[in-house]
Amino acid sequence: MSTSVPRRWLAIGLTSLLLLGLPSMAAATHSWGGYHWARTSNPFTIKLGNDLSSGWQTYLGKASSDWSASDVLDTTIVTGQAKPRNCRPTAGRDEICNATYGNTGWLGVAQIWISGGTHITQGTVKVNDTYFNTSTYNTPAWRQMVMCQEIGHTFGLDHQDTNFNNTNLGTCMDYTSNPLGPPSNVSPNKHDYDELDIIYAHFDSTTTIAAPVATSPGIGGSDWGRLVSASKDGRTSVFVKADDHGNAVITYVIWAR
Repeated sequence: MSTSVPRRWLAIGLTSLLLLGLPSMAAATHSWGGYHWARTSNPFTIKLGNDLSSGWQTYLGKASSDWSASDVLDTTIVTGQAKPRNCRPTAGRDEICNATYGNTGWLGVAQIWISGGTHITQGTVKVNDTYFNTSTYNTPAWRQMVMCQEIGHTFGLDHQDTNFNNTNLGTCMDYTSNPLGPPSNVSPNKHDYDELDIIYAHFDSTTTIAAPVATSPGIGGSDWGRLVSASKDGRTSVFVKADDHGNAVITYVIWAR
């Protein structure tokens, strides 16, 4: 990696109300540690709070439509309740934000909050205009892939692949240096929908959709806490830190070139 070019990354943070161990990544599937929204029936609807500027509206709309093609979940875009700069979570839904967050090194961050060990109670997505305003990333393909991928993480999906150099898998859950492809990596593929079917195959006795659960601020800055694991190639890292409420904050970072 050239030291003259800053590394860009996608970070996925999660706040756990009960720290029962670090999330495990399934090898054969791409569930993120078994995390899922609690609900009593399928299909269920996840509200996407629109805290975005005009330049992002089309990309949120397509991502919402693409993910709603799932058999088990739908999404609906609603008025956001967060200030984009902080993108504070709202119980029972996702907040989707953009701002010029600065030269942080990241393109997008998805966060989910967990209760009972696996149940998602709220989520946020932030996309960083500091980079999306540059010629490298200010393209429809980059904007759509990152928006689609980060929203997918808030459903409990992991990446299908994190190899930057192999052929695109045709899904936004595949990391790539060329989202336009071919094939294009701007939308989910059948494997993503099949994985959602697996994740949401069982029902819960309660629901966390629009449920009155405790909230806490998102992860700020780049203080992720203690490094607890990293891939052999250094492209993924997991950090853990306690938040202000005594909960665990786990940050999963995917590094780019």
